[in-house]
Parts: sequence; structure tokens; C-alpha cells
Amino acid sequence: MSNQNDVVYLCCVTGGKLWQPDHSLPLISIRKIEELRLTSYEIGHYRNHAVHVVFGADVFDSKDYETLRALLSMPAELFALAGKAVQLEYMRNSQRFCASCASENHFDATHPAMVCSSCQTVHYPRVSPCIIVAVTRGNQILLAHHPRHKEGMYTVLAGFVEAGETLEQCVAREVEEETGIKVKNIRYFESQPWAFPSNLMMGFLAEYESGEINPDYEELTDAQWFLPDALPLVAPKGTIARRLIEAVCPSA
Repeated sequence: MSNQNDVVYLCCVTGGKLWQPDHSLPLISIRKIEELRLTSYEIGHYRNHAVHVVFGADVFDSKDYETLRALLSMPAELFALAGKAVQLEYMRNSQRFCASCASENHFDATHPAMVCSSCQTVHYPRVSPCIIVAVTRGNQILLAHHPRHKEGMYTVLAGFVEAGETLEQCVAREVEEETGIKVKNIRYFESQPWAFPSNLMMGFLAEYESGEINPDYEELTDAQWFLPDALPLVAPKGTIARRLIEAVCPSA
């Protein structure tokens, strides 16, 4: 009879999607993984169970694969480990060859990283730093609608950090570029690994300083100030965007 240590959370990743029978991350016995002849790697622990990743398995029904977003309601620690699995698969696919000598890399779970089969150079996952910021003006919050959000969802502003730029400089630049607004009193909030495909979101709060909203329509379809009791559809729970909005608008 299997004990609790024999049962693990399985992150089976294929094409950026996770196997989610019953729309959740499955618990499965090590013996079952072995019976299916799957190669799994331990990537962490959640509560009393190890978390394992399997790459590119074709033994499960393809209709049971869903994106990481489907797991947003799960505990943040487990969501982060599922995201780690997705990021490691992305690394395996995007860093297949050595940037030093062009030989083929192989996955080494002890780092975890890709290691060159020829010169032994270790290539760690490429993580892109991003800022995400809730801007306030009195009791109002600045929210924007992006073209990719077809359902009409509004959210806070975000963007990638550029070379030679501090996080605070990135916050000020992104807000001004996307909306024409200048901000002040920029302060750190919290962070969230975001495996879409391999980002680290660093959250900030900032206050309005000057300017009128003038959206960059190449990036946004709309940007407005909203009162806490009149918010539009906003980012889903489980995201740092939603936590930023709730920090400003507790009733969101």
C-alpha cells in the first residue's frame, strides 16, 4: 500500500499546456509514473507532497491539457511550481543549442538548466523582468484595456524592463509611454513568477503627479480613472494584477 510520500503532484507539460484531468493539477503515485514509463523530475514540494515535472508525454488524452491560467484559483505556492514546470519546458524548447559553441544542449535537473554536450557551458532559464503598477489619483485607480482582452477586461499597466533601467524608472516610463501620465511616490508591492512564457512580474504602487490620459493606441484600446465602487471587469483572482487592484480597492 502506497504511503503519502509515494504520491506526487504531476506537472505534465506539452506545448506550454499542463495535463489537468478534472481541471486540476493531479496527484499521482510514483509507481504509476514508472508504469507509464515517464521520466519525471522533482522541482519542489507543496505541503506533504513532492511536485514532479514530465516533458512532452503523449500517454494522456490531449483534451485534458489546459493552460496555466486555468489553475489561477489554486494556492499561490502550488501555482508557482506549476509555472516553474511550464518555464522549464520553455527553456528546453528555446535553449536547445549552446550560445557559446552551437552544440546541442541537454536538460540537467540538478541545476535545473541546459548544459552543453560539448563545452559543458551551463545555460540557466532566461527570465524576463517586468513591472506591473497600480496608479492612484486620490481614491481613483488608473486601469487600461488591452486589445488581447476580448471580453472587455481592464487591468493595471505593465511592461518589460529595459537594459540599464531601474525598476522605478521602468514604472515611470511605462506609465508615461502608455497613458501620458507622470507618476510619483513609486514603491514596491510584491512579485509573482509569470510563466507566459517566462516572466517575473514585480508589482508597484504609484501616485498621479501630472498629465492627462492620452493612451498609446498601439498598446491599449482604452485607459481611464475608475472609482472603487464603479470598477469594470478586472483581472482574475490569483494574479498580481488583481492583488494590486484589491490593495487600492479592497471591495474589488
